[in-house]
Amino acid sequence: MKIADFFDEGIMASLVGDVALSDIQRKVLNGDRLSREDGLRLIKCDNILFLGYLARHANEKKNGNYAFFNVNKHINLTNVCVSRCTFCAFSKDREDPDAYTMTIDQVVEDALDAVPLNITELHVVSGLHPDLPFDYYVDVVKRLKDALPDVHIQAFTAVEIFYFSEISGLSVEEVLKTLKKAGLGSLPGGGAEIFSPRVRLRVCPKKATGPEWLHVMRTAHNLGLRSNATMLYGHIETPEERVDHLIEVRKLQDETDGFQSFIPLSFHPWNTALSGLSKPSAFEDLKMLALSRLILDNFDHIKAFWIMIGLKVAQLSLEFGVDDLDGTIVEEKITHSAGAQTGQSIEKNQLTGLIKEMGRVPVERDTLYNKLHIYD
Repeated sequence: MKIADFFDEGIMASLVGDVALSDIQRKVLNGDRLSREDGLRLIKCDNILFLGYLARHANEKKNGNYAFFNVNKHINLTNVCVSRCTFCAFSKDREDPDAYTMTIDQVVEDALDAVPLNITELHVVSGLHPDLPFDYYVDVVKRLKDALPDVHIQAFTAVEIFYFSEISGLSVEEVLKTLKKAGLGSLPGGGAEIFSPRVRLRVCPKKATGPEWLHVMRTAHNLGLRSNATMLYGHIETPEERVDHLIEVRKLQDETDGFQSFIPLSFHPWNTALSGLSKPSAFEDLKMLALSRLILDNFDHIKAFWIMIGLKVAQLSLEFGVDDLDGTIVEEKITHSAGAQTGQSIEKNQLTGLIKEMGRVPVERDTLYNKLHIYD
């Protein structure tokens, strides 16, 4: 029996039977929006099959039997960072022997090395370097676009964009317009962490606040730039703060409709200042993915970042509201600095195989979710 067969709706319907949450079940099946209070009740629910049943239903109404992925390459320009967040194992001080900063020639060479893989996306993020001028980042985008004109450049988190505004003296809008003119195609969703001021004061006090992150994304969307959104869970945040984070991104999506996918990111504690904490369990990962699908009714896609949760849990997540397994990645550094045991890349045929094993139809997409190939 395939794993997917276990989740047949008839079997699931006999398992749910949670009278206390029957009103939420009715809302989901009717396509009605869940409230913050509904989210708080669901996040305290440990009936993972019930959550999976509801999330699977919500996803299939949007995406049918499709499961998406893309062929992408990650480039991290530098690990030198003024923020030094306590949850981050990637960032270094300028004087650290393991610190590095790529020249623009090195960036272009790294990108060109991935051409034989037929990449459609370059995913570029890095630390907040104290010395690099804004022009460096503009030139990176220009040179990459010149070298690979048909490859979409998804670059710079909202935190980076806000930092560029600070170091350049330009407004966030001016920064984004400059980068867009240079060839920027969209923004990744990183840097959101948890919007709670209490949490950010403890784990990332030197980076953009939650409202500042939302301001950057609002501005980007109004300029026609699409983006993703994320949440880093499993450190010192409360269940209530997780739900509030989801509600905030849902509000902005109501306003701009500029988010493409939401990506819950599972915290990796190793080699961080929070190394005494435990990594979220697979149970917790699946629960957060399902909850995200249920609350974010205005997001088309929920993505499982297999680098963080592992290939098997990511595969299983296709039955818990997920419709996207990200991509081939190629040389991910940030999560692996925190001790991730997953590979740093995956072959396209492996991804399609994992998807097919779950009874789903793999769809290779580009960054903007145009369907490039359906492996039916």
